[in-house]
Amino acid sequence: MSRADPSVARAAAPVQEPGRAAVASAYQRFEPRAYLRNNYAPPRGDLSSPEGVGPWKLRCMAQTFATGEVSGRALIDIGSGPTIYQLLSACAHFEDITMTDFLEVNRQELRLWLREEPGAFDWSPYSQHVCLIEGKGESWREKERLLRARVKRVLPIDVHQPQPLGAATTAPLPADALVSAFCLEAVSPDLTSFQRALSHITTLLRPGGHLLLIGALEESWYLAGEARLAVVPVCEEEVREALVLGGYQVRDLRTYAMPAHLRTGVDDVKGIFFAWAQKRLGVEV
Repeated sequence: MSRADPSVARAAAPVQEPGRAAVASAYQRFEPRAYLRNNYAPPRGDLSSPEGVGPWKLRCMAQTFATGEVSGRALIDIGSGPTIYQLLSACAHFEDITMTDFLEVNRQELRLWLREEPGAFDWSPYSQHVCLIEGKGESWREKERLLRARVKRVLPIDVHQPQPLGAATTAPLPADALVSAFCLEAVSPDLTSFQRALSHITTLLRPGGHLLLIGALEESWYLAGEARLAVVPVCEEEVREALVLGGYQVRDLRTYAMPAHLRTGVDDVKGIFFAWAQKRLGVEV
């Protein structure tokens, strides 16, 4: 779950400032390796059962990209956190991928893996699983090699700013697609901030482009080492409403109920949602 993209919203209305400042302050204690252990090592990282949360997320992405509709030149991953799994099915369909995060510690974690440096987190079980479900005969090493080649930059981002990547970003804009996993609900102090953050990232996407969004359902907190991070609890209908109000046509919205054996005490998440949404034509960038 790649949640790490908070900030003090300097340009926001003053009433919003304290909540966002508290979020930004809390994330300074975020520990990437603790987060990865909690969510991407067993039991949640056990990919052997098709009923597990990991296989469900990977299957949602693989099936959506298999339609052939989500493709183009440029893709931006919003709030990547310290994870890369969310791009394993995407990398065959985009030649220019931008990864982003608010926290430098997460950007450093990403660079370790992208540069194949010692101590990088081992994502090979996820790469192997994606190759298995895609069924193209591709080896997991080829999959990882392609993803590393197509990630062109790792940039800071602030979803609470009207220009989340800043005015002078090196990312090609507008993007043909956005991916975001466990970001917006985890960095927003309330539902209004969640909706506004969605509108901010939507400015990065061309009309007709696609957004693939994964997030937590009815979660109010999670742990990342010593950090206990607040989450705005959202339900399926609130996600759908935010997307529609944000100028999207919802193409697919699925939910997953977290089974009892995966409720490990590192959060109070009740389930996961996956949304595939397409920015309506006529919605200004």
